[in-house]
Amino acid sequence: MIRYNPKIEEGLNQNQVNYRIKNGDYNYNSDVKTKTIGQIIFYNVFTLFNILNLCLGLLIFWVGSYKNLLFLGVVICNTLISIIQEIRSKRAIDKLSIISSVNANVIREGKSKIIKIEEVVLDDIIIYKRGNQIIADSIIKEGTVEVNESLLSGEENSITKKVGDMLYSGSFVVSGKCTAKVEKVAINNYASKITSEAKYVKKVNSEIMNTLKKIIKIISIIIIPLGIILFLRQYNIDKSITDAVVNTVAAIIGMIPEGLVLLTSTVLAVSVLRLSKRKVLVQQLYCIETLARVDTICLDKTGTLTEGIMEVEDIVVLNDKYDYKKILCAMSRELSDDTPTMDAISRKFNKKTDFKCLEIEPFSSNKKYSSVTFKEGKYILGAPDVLDNSDEMKELIEKYSDNRLVLLKSKKDNIALILLKDKIRFKASNTLNYLRKEGLDIKIISGDNEKVITRIAKRVGFNDIRCIDMSKNHTNMNHQIVENYNIFARVSPEQKKDLIKALKNNGHTVAMTGDGVNDVLALKEADCSIAMASGSDAARNVSEIVLLNSDFDAIPKIVEEGRRTINNIERSSSLFLTKTIYATLLAIIFLFVPMDYPFQPIQLSLVSTITIGIPAFILALEPNHERIKGNFFRNVLKKSLPGGLTIVMNVISVMIVAKIFNLSEEIISTMAVILVAITGFILLYKICYKFNILRKILYIVLIIIFLSCIIGLHQVFELVLLKPIFIIFIVLVSILDVGLFNFISDICEKRIFKYKK
Repeated sequence: MIRYNPKIEEGLNQNQVNYRIKNGDYNYNSDVKTKTIGQIIFYNVFTLFNILNLCLGLLIFWVGSYKNLLFLGVVICNTLISIIQEIRSKRAIDKLSIISSVNANVIREGKSKIIKIEEVVLDDIIIYKRGNQIIADSIIKEGTVEVNESLLSGEENSITKKVGDMLYSGSFVVSGKCTAKVEKVAINNYASKITSEAKYVKKVNSEIMNTLKKIIKIISIIIIPLGIILFLRQYNIDKSITDAVVNTVAAIIGMIPEGLVLLTSTVLAVSVLRLSKRKVLVQQLYCIETLARVDTICLDKTGTLTEGIMEVEDIVVLNDKYDYKKILCAMSRELSDDTPTMDAISRKFNKKTDFKCLEIEPFSSNKKYSSVTFKEGKYILGAPDVLDNSDEMKELIEKYSDNRLVLLKSKKDNIALILLKDKIRFKASNTLNYLRKEGLDIKIISGDNEKVITRIAKRVGFNDIRCIDMSKNHTNMNHQIVENYNIFARVSPEQKKDLIKALKNNGHTVAMTGDGVNDVLALKEADCSIAMASGSDAARNVSEIVLLNSDFDAIPKIVEEGRRTINNIERSSSLFLTKTIYATLLAIIFLFVPMDYPFQPIQLSLVSTITIGIPAFILALEPNHERIKGNFFRNVLKKSLPGGLTIVMNVISVMIVAKIFNLSEEIISTMAVILVAITGFILLYKICYKFNILRKILYIVLIIIFLSCIIGLHQVFELVLLKPIFIIFIVLVSILDVGLFNFISDICEKRIFKYKK
């Protein structure tokens, strides 16, 4: 293989780049991975329940009962809705991913050029600075940096890299700046597995997903053996293959909650679309739910509460024998630390000097200082309380506590105290007030000293300030510390992670916002991580949500969207699970009752569409910002069990009357269908209460549609027009249903599923 050794100030030329691309020596694609349209269609079509429904449809087709194939129409519609919504969501994510994608700063033909990282080729000259992710194994040609290789080795300590050292892909620059030559690309990289996935992936903490998996697993285990036994039982009753198949299929399709799975994916996809319009990139679908369940949110000060922009407000000269201006100009030229503090100093002191640099020690968030050794001497910039713990310095820190302070000193003398000021983000106070109002416990964590962070906290509306200096706390994070304090100063990156872990161990669901490399460990540990797009590549790559406008004010909208999603899915899920409960119980009952199953597939399709399918999808898209309470499965079961048990009691009462008066199968089916629908409307009434205009219209229209079908289209649905005596029976049972429904609901609410805070 031909290798190039370009000068670092010139880089590769276009012919060399073209040659590399032609030979496949270019880097991987690191865009956030989404399914292809083909994959979306495949995974939505070939689901367990779709395949089962198709098999049931083939059985119905085989026995020639074609009108009972209507249930497949519902399955097809649900699948199409899910596919369309997920494709729309994919396109929105892909567009936003382009906006937030990581780029590379390379030198080509003597010019600095920003390119996509998949366009980086072997032997490219690339510039890395603080916050950048190493995108390809590279050897340093100029400069010094500190890197964090925790994503590769698990070792969390920063490592200093100098000229001649190798930078490995997947690691992050913690401090400093360097120019390096790309040594390996794509699958040849040391961290090819990590880089091919483009970002850190952690286990999803989703109650909804876990609950749906449990429901599907349970139903999958019992549905086939139960169906086979029920078929044999039904065939044994009247010796008709057609009737046995139709009755069994009706029982099984009632047990399948296929609409529940599709509803969940559809609602989440709609949430992603809504958030994308607010320039919020959701990199993990179920994190919307996780954020809505959060009870504690940890905020990194710099870049979250503040804009990360510092300004030099004043200089306090401590020793006038030094020319502090000349020293700061020389240091700002040599130090390439891409930090807000250094940026502010560089903007203020940017004149040329004749100082000759001998050695550079870049800034580290662990050391809290940086230094440059010149021929004229060694000078240090850093946190005053770290560099000097004298009483005199403590008095100065106290005096200028309204500012962020940076001490300039030589080996022996303090030279000057630099006073800087943060710029608070617009509407940060409003956002914090919203989070407090919604019951979230807010923790502010920062590497700054106690005075600075307390001052910022007061400016954003913190009243109950309980601050701790973590540099003085050498013990492990414990449950008392994280609960007793709400502001944590002088926190190291490892301590940030330990703080999140301690909160989780205390039973909290924790969100973390950040924008810097020093936040990466904590962002990875949090249940839900939120990064600012203006921050480091590292923070964006490990976060599930990226605020593309770096607008902290977007967080309330994400919380509200999550609450809308969970509450609506929970409410609509109770409709689907009601059907699963009564269908499963009836299937078991009719294993022992010597009577035909009272429903046909087309009849259940009618009832399910009107009392479950249509209202579930409409109600699932309504605004709903109520706080999340309790366990998802318990909440759904609490709402669905009364309806399911009431319907079972209704069918049993119909079967008893049918046995006494020797009623025909058509009359039995008609009464059973009407009573199932009435109970469905009772449940829907409970769910829709309190009624708004949309719910009133929906409720009335659904009743009209149902009445039109059982009266005008009764022959299509294998129903008959009932005599007055049977109508009176239905009215009486319906009145009893209201009492029975409320009685079971009361038991579920106060006895079985009592909510414990």
